[in-house]
Amino acid sequence: MPEVIDNKTIFSLLEVTKSIQKTIADRYKSMYWIKAEMNKLNHYTHSGHCYPELVEKKDGKIVAEIRSILWKADYNRININFMKTVREPLREGITMLFQASISYDPMYGLSLKIVDIDPTFSLGELEKEKLESIQRLKEEGIYDLNKSLPFPVIPKRIAIISVETSKGLSDFYKIIHQNPWGYRFECTLYPALLQGDKSVPSIIQQLSIVAEHQDKYDVIAIIRGGGGEVGLSSYNNYLLARAIAIFPLPVLTGIGHSTNLTVSEMVAYKNAITPSELADFLLQKFHNFAIPLDRATETIRNYSSLIFEQQAQKLNVFATDIRWTTQHMVEMAKNNIHILEKDLKAGFQQQVKEKFSFLENTEKLLQLADPVHLLQRGFSITKINGQLLTSATQVKPGDNISTRVQDGEISSTVHATNTLQYGD
Repeated sequence: MPEVIDNKTIFSLLEVTKSIQKTIADRYKSMYWIKAEMNKLNHYTHSGHCYPELVEKKDGKIVAEIRSILWKADYNRININFMKTVREPLREGITMLFQASISYDPMYGLSLKIVDIDPTFSLGELEKEKLESIQRLKEEGIYDLNKSLPFPVIPKRIAIISVETSKGLSDFYKIIHQNPWGYRFECTLYPALLQGDKSVPSIIQQLSIVAEHQDKYDVIAIIRGGGGEVGLSSYNNYLLARAIAIFPLPVLTGIGHSTNLTVSEMVAYKNAITPSELADFLLQKFHNFAIPLDRATETIRNYSSLIFEQQAQKLNVFATDIRWTTQHMVEMAKNNIHILEKDLKAGFQQQVKEKFSFLENTEKLLQLADPVHLLQRGFSITKINGQLLTSATQVKPGDNISTRVQDGEISSTVHATNTLQYGD
């Protein structure tokens, strides 16, 4: 009962809280279906109970917040339903439709006691966000932007966004680094959170860092292990999907075993259901380059061998021809030399004979032309002043002349000259 002090009615804190408790209990007697986002699950493993923090947001801001209680038995039952429907346990970061009673406790204050959660509603909310993200990306004209990028012939340098301890990443590394063909990949890990509300800013931040060093990489891969629809909800986020769509390098995703593609997977250059499938895709790119190259190399090798063989045969034939032709030419040259020798010998002898005959004839002519012979035949040689006298016009009366005969010389004085004409 309240006390009266100085005409003031004073209630104790317990009385006030008890009154609030009774008023709320009288006012809210039934169960209510409520829609809210689970900001934190707050599951305590030692007791099995959960104390979720529930919020409502508008334009990214929290406009309402309340604590709630989810007892162990209800949590286990709800969890089983989520595993069947959503293929993933109940977790924080989702919008859910839940049934709860409203209660007030003098010690713990106002709270909602959750007794059931509809897993199909959570799936519907995910699908709604997904469709809204797709519509915005298409309206902005960037939905297919990353798919339009040229893909490198050999995607050797890979930037990877993942968790270092991820089993999916381990499977990916095992396949590409232990491939039997010896293909070598250069992988650089950029660690990031891969699920929950914090995964969106974490992945976007790493995308921004890689974009600043895009010249060092051929592609970027986002790799995550398996998960259900709710576990992949962050990949339907518009901001994350937009960052992937406008990324300057081809984005490859291997983020789970889900058969229902997320928006991030839709806008990426290549989506693989699992990290292992993504690794096989990269190996196939190497195959696409290496196999034709190997075939071309083998073709060149075979063709080169054929050409060398053909040329060797031609060289053998050519060498044989040269050998035969050389021998034939040597024989012909020997014959020609022999003939030439005979011709030269015969020609030389004939020339010597002819020269001797010419000399004999010349000697005879010289002998006939010798003045001594002419003088013996009665001819004489007359000179005047030491010059040969050949015309009567050369002298005049009184000139002294000398006449040479066979056996001597006669000196005379000219008394008269008489010029004769031919025919006189």
